[in-house]
Amino acid sequence: RNQTRPTNKAPSGIWLADVCDHCHCFYVATSPATAHKLKITKKERMICQLLQLIGAAAITITKTSMMMTSAPTVTSAYNPSSVASRVKSVNYFISRECNYNCKFCFHTQTNTNKLPTGRAKLGLQLLQHSGTEKINFAGGEPFLNPELLGELCQYAHEECGMAVSIISNGSLIRPDWMERYGEYVDILGVSVDSFDPATNALIGRGTGDTTKNQHASRVLKVREMCSKHGILFKMNTVVCSLNHDEDMNEYVTSLDPYRWKAFQCLILEGENAGGVNDINDARKLQVTEKQFDAFIQRHSEQNALIPEPNTVMQNSYLLLDEELRFLDCSKNGKIPSQSILEVGVDRALSQAGFDDEMFQQRGGIFEWTRTRDGGNKMIS
Repeated sequence: RNQTRPTNKAPSGIWLADVCDHCHCFYVATSPATAHKLKITKKERMICQLLQLIGAAAITITKTSMMMTSAPTVTSAYNPSSVASRVKSVNYFISRECNYNCKFCFHTQTNTNKLPTGRAKLGLQLLQHSGTEKINFAGGEPFLNPELLGELCQYAHEECGMAVSIISNGSLIRPDWMERYGEYVDILGVSVDSFDPATNALIGRGTGDTTKNQHASRVLKVREMCSKHGILFKMNTVVCSLNHDEDMNEYVTSLDPYRWKAFQCLILEGENAGGVNDINDARKLQVTEKQFDAFIQRHSEQNALIPEPNTVMQNSYLLLDEELRFLDCSKNGKIPSQSILEVGVDRALSQAGFDDEMFQQRGGIFEWTRTRDGGNKMIS
């Protein structure tokens, strides 16, 4: 096989072509046209078992011959040392698909795309080599794709050594999934905006029937499963005009979450700002700073509570969409970067609009690995 180095600077001269689902090696090409044509054949899959992703390197291959005519040329796809301190914790929306219709959602179902498992795992490896220590899988509702989610949790934990967390609405988490994949999960977060069935129905969490909404009862079942499997239980609450007066103290105390995030309802153009192409219009669900602060004060005795107003939340999360593109929210919308599969983590990160200082200030780094034999791991 002929090996060639890209003529332009890596990673812009490298295009991902195909991934082996068996061993997760990958082929890259030196032009988009070649990438579309380059596929791993049966014979090459046998050879593929010998090619492993080592460190942050990528082997560039031009598919012109089946004969190995020279030693492989390895070129760095990105510089891990330059980004390691900024990518410790990453959120990956594996799909926008969702079974709920929350009116304030700012990551709506604009498509049903998701990556093949092999490419998604490759993305995890790229993140690992760049310095990612914790990966959070979200959506949409990630449990709409239980096999993909489970395989990614297992791969992130076993092969990448990452702490693994999930954010879910809690409606599709099944005991058999927890039995099979629970050991790979450190934190399982569930969205809990209210403990009143009527309020949950108005928000769009679960059925619209205000007398039969079962969201709160499902949360209790998820809490029980987390306890059974030793998984740290987390709650996420969006404070909006429908729930800002609610007193959740009794229920939160009973659930005893490891962490409880309270977010001020956020508006992003292209998602929930009521625009022509927006699926949601959450403008009437916004709350003032005074209303948000009153909610926080009402629950101030909850030690797990972590308040995040819009000024803290908007740019302090590293978000990867279903194509593994960082999402820049700094201009009140979501502008995708190039995919890390195409340009590497370093270059994609430069397009993310990420506020690393705010990430640090809001306590983005914490003890995020649950007890496994040797106890918890403190990240500092």
